[in-house]
Amino acid sequence: MEHTVPLDFVIPPLDTTLTSALHTKINQKTKPLGALGQLETLALQIGLCQNSLTPCLTNPCILIFAGDHGIVASGVSAYPQSVTAQMVANFLAGGAAISVFAKQHGLKLLVVDAGVNADLNPHPQLINAKIGWGTQNFLTQPAMSSADCLQAIQTGANLVTEQQALGYNCIGFGEMGIGNTSSAALLMHTLTGLPLAQCVGRGTGLNDKQLAHKIAVLQQALKQNIGWADAGSPSFANDTHPIALNALATFGGFEIAMMVGAYLQAAQSGMIIMVDGFIASSALLVASCLYPSVLDYCVFSHVSNEQGHQVLLQHFNATALLNLNLRLGEGSGIALAYPLLQSAVLFLNEMASFAEAGVDSK
Repeated sequence: MEHTVPLDFVIPPLDTTLTSALHTKINQKTKPLGALGQLETLALQIGLCQNSLTPCLTNPCILIFAGDHGIVASGVSAYPQSVTAQMVANFLAGGAAISVFAKQHGLKLLVVDAGVNADLNPHPQLINAKIGWGTQNFLTQPAMSSADCLQAIQTGANLVTEQQALGYNCIGFGEMGIGNTSSAALLMHTLTGLPLAQCVGRGTGLNDKQLAHKIAVLQQALKQNIGWADAGSPSFANDTHPIALNALATFGGFEIAMMVGAYLQAAQSGMIIMVDGFIASSALLVASCLYPSVLDYCVFSHVSNEQGHQVLLQHFNATALLNLNLRLGEGSGIALAYPLLQSAVLFLNEMASFAEAGVDSK
């Protein structure tokens, strides 16, 4: 069944009117030209995103989208599916890495049940937005219906709108979902054309034998779904990029689809978007296929130790702020990199110019 896609986001490219003025302001600070390196590039980007010579970061927030994946039944993960719900409980109890780092840096943290295969206990930081009880096993059928895919995208967008209404202008998206590196790898392969072997990594820590099995399963899934635009498979009538939406519905997860909508809404709203690791970047890949200008609003927090992420950043032509060999997900890289965004804004707004400090510039 074909669905017309009601994706009506408006994401214009950045207004570059202030580029010259921002460069001048940056270059007049009491430092040699370019001496703050990547922080200067970051300050320029944030200024352009906000169309301001005095940008600010207000109420930074991280949304963690959680969902389960049917492909786990085919042995692609070192951990059982039950870990997804257990880790959500750990986030909410404050015991996870992202919980600790978010608290350290004053980041609001919310967890979204996009499709966990379990009943989750109510909690002030938990948003119940469950699309389904995990996706289907895409080794035998598409992961989700086109209708569920669209619902997930719209739900992610709505959640960002809610945060913006509360005064948040800087947002990042983490994820939790056992098996979701398999989804990310297939989305990357399908939408970039890169060899599958470059897209697949060890995920939660697979050994060589387990990794070989994972690759074999994903190769079989590609063969099984070779006709995913045919009748009976997810199919969309969309002039922008039907391949991206078909791939998302076929191989994605509810948490990934929600992140797609979240990215698009955040960019439309002019928010500063902090991008985490491999799975978060695979969702961004889908979003950028639909609306390429979404990338203008994105700050890439780190380069993951998951090999696919390194290649994906090259595809985006992106330079990450950190390289700490992380491969945790959860939005952990976002929390660790956020102080660098603060520093970029602070030096632009508070660092003295040569004239103000009475320092000779030459």
